[in-house]
Amino acid sequence: MLKQIILLTSLTCSTIFSANVLAKNISPLPLKQRAAVVDDLLQQRVQQLLPDLMRQADIDMWVLISREYNEDPILKTFLPSDWLSARRRTILVIHNPGNGENLETLAIARYNVGEVFKSAWNPEQQPNQWQRLTEVITERNPGSIAISQSKDFAQADGITATDKELFMAALPDNLKNKIVSAEPLAVSWLEKRIEAELPYYRNAVKLAHQIIAEGFSNKVISVGETTTEDLQWWFRERAAQENLPVWFHPSVSVQRIDDPQPGHPRSTGIVIQPGDLLHVDFGITYLRLNTDTQQHAYVLKEGESDAPEALKQALINANQLQDILTKQFEETRSGNDILLAALEEARSEGLEPMIYTHPIGYYGHGSGPTIGMWDKQHAIPGGGEYPLFSNTAYSIELNNKTTFKDKAVTIMLEEDAFFDGDGVSYLNGRQQSFHLID
Repeated sequence: MLKQIILLTSLTCSTIFSANVLAKNISPLPLKQRAAVVDDLLQQRVQQLLPDLMRQADIDMWVLISREYNEDPILKTFLPSDWLSARRRTILVIHNPGNGENLETLAIARYNVGEVFKSAWNPEQQPNQWQRLTEVITERNPGSIAISQSKDFAQADGITATDKELFMAALPDNLKNKIVSAEPLAVSWLEKRIEAELPYYRNAVKLAHQIIAEGFSNKVISVGETTTEDLQWWFRERAAQENLPVWFHPSVSVQRIDDPQPGHPRSTGIVIQPGDLLHVDFGITYLRLNTDTQQHAYVLKEGESDAPEALKQALINANQLQDILTKQFEETRSGNDILLAALEEARSEGLEPMIYTHPIGYYGHGSGPTIGMWDKQHAIPGGGEYPLFSNTAYSIELNNKTTFKDKAVTIMLEEDAFFDGDGVSYLNGRQQSFHLID
């Protein structure tokens, strides 16, 4: 049975994170304030990021097309906070005229799309939306026209077959050969963060950490009664109370050192007992920024005041693997290079590592360099070949198996971090000791 839920503002979290994390808890902003932040950040990103990104990708014009409830994943990131979907057929055009001129951000729509995209279509003058789009393109005569199609990155592959067919049919022949994939621009847009986003991203991760700390406590868990399934749904409900959507269903699992198959977590309806090592995987969305966190808790046995030394050493080993991995982060290095170098060093240090780290930001499993997969501890075509760039965020996701005597334990960690080009810093610290439940 779950114990009564309490407010975030009254939490008392254990000190389990790096010293740079403030002890004081925070509350999420009210929805109206969140909307203002989202719109302001979008405007800043368009002004600060897009001109350089378009120039680097050698793309003059970016055309994004979506119909209601079937949105291109990229187009969704350009919608204002009070647009929960596209409307009818929403067409956005971003044009970089070059020569230091400002970007044009246009909507082939009856009305403006937020403050960023200004309406460039009057249906009373030109009833055909596709024809108006081709007029806008022809008037500007861009050298290249990018659309959302990509072989390697799903989030950059958002144009539907129908919309592409209709678009190509509307384009005059002299423009059709200018169509290119927006993949390099789309991935850069998704993965790059601006300075103004970082305080909010840190708060997003802090909120996730606070909820985990609450869930992994006697305020929620009644040892011998609460099940892993109860706890999964508690995390889901707790996030909903704060209007923090989860982007995947939380998971909670148990490892027991005396299990016949130690080191293999179990999760289905297990009653939490003394001596259990608990694990959670939990992610929220806040201000359009996603978090992805995995942490552990230990349930004290009678007479214990701390986790056993063997478990604490297992956590130290997993922290060591984090350090080995993040030390390999260097700008323009591919995800595959980072993975293979980190695995080699970790194994040389006597660890039993698995690394499956991924970009994070607008999407939980974001676009950018793939650094391993849980079932593919080798070079990965496509995403693994993509290079690391500065000002990008990652979920440092991995596990390490520690064997002691005839027992084994697998520590599975995931913490969100930022790469600034010089090094990796955790957005709200990382777990370095267990949550304790008595």
